[in-house]
Amino acid sequence: MLNRRHIRVKVMQSIYAFKGSESDDLSKDQKFLLFSIDNMYGLYLLLLSLLIEVQKRAEADLLKKQNKHLATQEDKNPNKKFVNNELLQIIKNNSLLRERFDNHKITNWDLDAEYVDIIFKAILNSDLYTDYMQTRVSTFKEDKNFVIDVFKDIVAPNDKLYDYLEDKNLTWLDDLPTVNTTILKILRKAKSNGSQNTFTPELYKDDEDKQFAVDLLKKTLLNANSLNEEIELKTQNWDSDRIANVDFVLLQMAICEIKEFPSIPVKVTINEYLEIAKEYSTPKSSIFINGILDKLVKEYQKDDKLNKIGRGLL
Repeated sequence: MLNRRHIRVKVMQSIYAFKGSESDDLSKDQKFLLFSIDNMYGLYLLLLSLLIEVQKRAEADLLKKQNKHLATQEDKNPNKKFVNNELLQIIKNNSLLRERFDNHKITNWDLDAEYVDIIFKAILNSDLYTDYMQTRVSTFKEDKNFVIDVFKDIVAPNDKLYDYLEDKNLTWLDDLPTVNTTILKILRKAKSNGSQNTFTPELYKDDEDKQFAVDLLKKTLLNANSLNEEIELKTQNWDSDRIANVDFVLLQMAICEIKEFPSIPVKVTINEYLEIAKEYSTPKSSIFINGILDKLVKEYQKDDKLNKIGRGLL
């Protein structure tokens, strides 16, 4: 679910939150980092559970219409295509997913059901729903495409849901694009007879990625003073107040990665931090960071201080 860039962003947020000071006790920083990353998985589960709750809301709506005193023929014999959507049923009945919901205490929609109604009504009022409900039967492919379109065009861009997530957890706004992309990928991969594991991806690709997150945080903070000296030597013509705080943190991390992670290619490190700067800092930050890192790398190469092995030399 997470790739290395997401991990770098999470480390950046953690260092920024703790002002990037050098410390011998990193337990608090590490706990914050891992908690923040785990919260990202909570957001994934929360949005996936929303699809289930919307399906349940549709089911309850049909039952209410069927039981009303003056039920019409349409009320008594409704089109159940949405309620019976095969992909929604697969997600709803996934025992592994329900277990993850329990473990992460995903019960938000019990108390905040109005947001389920908001999404449900937005679906009912959409052209997507109108077109989908033209018939009473469908293939798995049609059901899947409908759910994908609903998530992409109705759930993901919903402003009220966005505001709700912001109120619940500030870091979720940064996580949202990654989580939305992950959900869409998983929905597209879903098969009618597929594995239940499809909907319960692991947060980290492997143990190495989790260790990378911890090591990058620790090594950057433990070497903060020496990293700051290197940055200051290369920015003597810059007023320190003009250097964005995020840029300073990204430079700390990038220099640390270049020096302390032998197996990661220099080009990969530089490109990753330039992309993060473009997204999280000022319009000119990537140019500024690139200039500093380029000078430092040339100096390391000249002084034979670039400790890279294998593909890390490239």
